Amino acid sequence: MGLPLIRLARVDSTQAFLRRNPHLGCCAVLADQQTEGRGRLGNTWESAHGTGLWLSVALPGPGGPNPGLLLQRAMIAAARILDPAGCTLGLKWPNDLVAWKVGRLVKLGGILGEQAGGRLILGLGVNLSSAPVIPERKIPPACLAELGLEVSSTTELSVSIAMSWNTLSEELKPLFRWPEAGMPLRWEDGQGTCLGWEPDGRLKVVTREGIQRLSAGDVSGLG
Repeated sequence: MGLPLIRLARVDSTQAFLRRNPHLGCCAVLADQQTEGRGRLGNTWESAHGTGLWLSVALPGPGGPNPGLLLQRAMIAAARILDPAGCTLGLKWPNDLVAWKVGRLVKLGGILGEQAGGRLILGLGVNLSSAPVIPERKIPPACLAELGLEVSSTTELSVSIAMSWNTLSEELKPLFRWPEAGMPLRWEDGQGTCLGWEPDGRLKVVTREGIQRLSAGDVSGLG
């Protein structure tokens, strides 16, 4: 059964809107523009009017897999809807939507998750028809249109994605994962070599100190 969909012309963030309105219960909120969108680790997310998909969905919670793995599954489920042919979009650890453009990795979107008032709130941001220019980013932003992906109405996308999130118990596999085993990596507080993705969603790396298993909150600026 589908969730009720609320569409807003402008909001600070769809995630904040659902936190402020627990009486709405389980539903989806879509915005044409966010003025205070945010990403992982407190990063801001720019969103010009009508150029992206800004969606949050409140689901029954808690339950299901651990938070890191759940967000990965939710992003892969969204990627299958945004890229029905399954030939473009992949997953960057821990849960970013990425693709290859002229031999360079680019970021299309990101996802957040939080528990609030007995609900699990998943928030998705995807650049559809344009992307901000952020020169200092190791992995620059891009949009689906640049990659030749046709986008249907944001309402249809939101309904399909919200339905796909109703159950995230299935192990989903993306087109590709970045980083792959053997890749050298640097992040804000360290460096090492990727040994692969763990079944629980953590990233296994080897550093000078030995083998580590990184969770989403452990690193920033991975590249």
